[in-house]
Amino acid sequence: METRVAVMSIIVENSDTVEKLNSILHDYGEYIIGRMGIPYRKRGINIISIALDAPQNTIAALSGKIGSLTGISVKTAYSGVTCHE
Repeated sequence: METRVAVMSIIVENSDTVEKLNSILHDYGEYIIGRMGIPYRKRGINIISIALDAPQNTIAALSGKIGSLTGISVKTAYSGVTCHE
């Protein structure tokens, strides 16, 4: 299976969806290399960065699930680094 390294940037504007977001991230925990969350209180949002090493279709599925949540924006940047496991 080929995996890719990617970084997912998530902006949370609706704190009511945080529990759903955390549940989704938990489901994909085996692919998450690291996670950083920054509460930006001045603007009332949270900024989350997720580093992943996963098959491209898994990364796309995760991004789609997160993007479907109300009040959440997500963008993914893929590296050229791949691995065959």
